Amino acid sequence: MESKIAKAVGLKYNPVAVVLSETKPEKALQFKKGKWGCVMFMFANAARGKTAAFDAQSYGCWGGGVGLGFGNAYLQFPGGEDCFSHFLSSGNRRWETGRQVGQALEGTAGKEFAENFLEGEGYVQTPELVQQWLEELPITQVKSTYVLFKPLGEIQPEIETPETVVLLADADQLSALVILANYGREGMENAIIPWAAGCQTIGILPYREAKSAKPRAVVGLTDISARKYVRTLLGSEYLSFAMPWKMFREMENNVAGSFLEKHTWRSLRE
Repeated sequence: MESKIAKAVGLKYNPVAVVLSETKPEKALQFKKGKWGCVMFMFANAARGKTAAFDAQSYGCWGGGVGLGFGNAYLQFPGGEDCFSHFLSSGNRRWETGRQVGQALEGTAGKEFAENFLEGEGYVQTPELVQQWLEELPITQVKSTYVLFKPLGEIQPEIETPETVVLLADADQLSALVILANYGREGMENAIIPWAAGCQTIGILPYREAKSAKPRAVVGLTDISARKYVRTLLGSEYLSFAMPWKMFREMENNVAGSFLEKHTWRSLRE
């Protein structure tokens, strides 16, 4: 299907549909079982016109397993949730269990991961705050075998219904999308920017919003680790804007007659 929003906003890259499926397209990209990879790298490929598939054995990394909806993959992190909480914050070197796990990883894990495991990524101040974040994160178990990233142009709504539609937007385009998200609604907070991994802001967080009577759009790709991995494919100027399917259709219907057809927007894009 063609998106009115994408045309009116002037997107460079394909809108990406996140689809739950029991079948995998024949030529879909897929991580090898048990091999590390960044889900957002696959998303970038989908935005460039390819299809990607994930299942419970091929989601790339622990955060990606969580982000796509394959349950609490952080339990599979080396040393479990406790070591992950230290990894994301202050590091594992300063406590005995974490130090032992870190020593066991030396020589088997990549240099960057081993260093971050011991010294911490510093994304959260303390392990306790990471634990609080994990409790708030809407960890989900999807009922499908596969999660697919497909260019929206390949979607036939009468056959399949995406969970989420994700757009890549520069600063001006993101501004327009936030306005459009609020255009036909009461309130001023119909788009949110939660702190989470890039894959989580296009997966489980929009999944959560889809269950609401008044779903909100989720702005993402504020994860600097993910930004590092997609930069070579997409450039450095984009953020993601994810809408549950219901909200996407609502916003599509609101393009006509909106500011997107008025002078200010047109002059800004020119």
